[in-house]
Amino acid sequence: MTAGRQRETLRRYAADTWKSMAAMADPATGLPSDKIDGSLDPATRAKVTSPTNIATYLWSTVAARDTHLISRSEALRRVTRTLASTAKLERHAPTGQFYNWYDPRTLQIVRTWPENGSAVQPFLSSVDNGWLAAALMMLRSAVPEVSKQAGALARSMDFESYYDPQARPDAGTGLLRGGFWPDKPTGCSVESDYNGSGTTVHSTCHHYGALTEARIASYVGIVLGQLPPEHYYGMWRTFPDTCDWSWAEQKPVGAWRTYMGVNVFEGTYGYRGMRLVPTWGGSMFEELMVTQLVPEDVWGARSWGRNQPVYIAAQIEHGMNEAKYGYWGFSPSNDPAGGYREYGVDAIGMDTPGYTSDQERTSVDYGFEGCREGAPEPASYGDGVVTPHASFLALRHAPDAALANLARLRANFDAYGPGGFYDAVAVRSGKVAKQYLALDQGMIMIALGNALADDSLRRHFATRDVTAKLAPVLRQEEWAVVPPK
Repeated sequence: MTAGRQRETLRRYAADTWKSMAAMADPATGLPSDKIDGSLDPATRAKVTSPTNIATYLWSTVAARDTHLISRSEALRRVTRTLASTAKLERHAPTGQFYNWYDPRTLQIVRTWPENGSAVQPFLSSVDNGWLAAALMMLRSAVPEVSKQAGALARSMDFESYYDPQARPDAGTGLLRGGFWPDKPTGCSVESDYNGSGTTVHSTCHHYGALTEARIASYVGIVLGQLPPEHYYGMWRTFPDTCDWSWAEQKPVGAWRTYMGVNVFEGTYGYRGMRLVPTWGGSMFEELMVTQLVPEDVWGARSWGRNQPVYIAAQIEHGMNEAKYGYWGFSPSNDPAGGYREYGVDAIGMDTPGYTSDQERTSVDYGFEGCREGAPEPASYGDGVVTPHASFLALRHAPDAALANLARLRANFDAYGPGGFYDAVAVRSGKVAKQYLALDQGMIMIALGNALADDSLRRHFATRDVTAKLAPVLRQEEWAVVPPK
């Protein structure tokens, strides 16, 4: 396909994808729903939204403007309406953090799940708030008319509220927790007062210890001056190569190094002749969603810049040659059989159960040499589930492969509707998840905005102050990544 034809195809995809994002937005409040049926019927809008959904709608609106799908005046009207509603949402007063679920029509916190009436305990998520703050920071440059308002809203969000400075005493730094509940939940929680407000909250027992999409909250906290820059190096590239960590997916190869005073085990995983730094579950959005806003592959040219193309190559290798689906692109999405599920390539995730690529949850177990025996590799894979947003995330590093994969999905399945590609396809049964999710359509829209408008979304985010804070942190590492032969 010629460059001109590629551009025409991408623009057509962007125009249709924007229709789904616009259809999800409540016309009165400008807040997007979490999802909508494939028909784009407004009556099928979900009755909930989240900070991440709001973020995806904001950057999708900017992408639609930058690709000339909508006018500057329409984009300003949409962004202004959404920001006004966002500012009215009830927040956790001591920390300025947004709750996880709101009703996009009434702006009220969701306390009862609309689909089944079950109780919802209000929760505040570090990663969800990270995405919203990042989108607000992008707006400062992207839409000058709302720069002051967007910047003030971002600065009012305190990400220190998630930070546990004692999480990595071995490394000399801390980590972010997943989030907190204002009231004690059932199950595991840790009573804490991380931001020094004197208000007790109940934090998740888990930390974000791997380099997943949750790193967006770390980047935002560093830029806002709320988190120490060195804590970026507290996140594991892989776990160490000793038997104490033998529960992990495979034994890494690597060495200890020190960056900004933090001890870092700089390890890689092996996969079918390649070596790469894994994510937690092996999914595409864990590796590549953040880089749609943050130019990690530029600032971290010897780390992320090396890893991301190999990570994509591993996803392609799994789908085309290992599992032999004939398609690739595995990432959390709607399950064509109903509900929502995590999908990924198990071998390139640190978690031993991992995110699997098929409905049957076919996984690998390489063992941990000298510590834990492995299991025979799978003889075959089942009904693989491919999500189009994964291909769009790969556009930067593998445009030809991504467009070819999308063309096959569209030609061979009922995978495309009035709002662009439906959310997921089970490629052996042919079942299609005919819904549009704000998160997944938003990832498609930002990737297309970058592809069609000279990386405009990244340029809007990477202002001088952001670059000054983040680029020196990311440029230090050199990962021992090995590309495919």
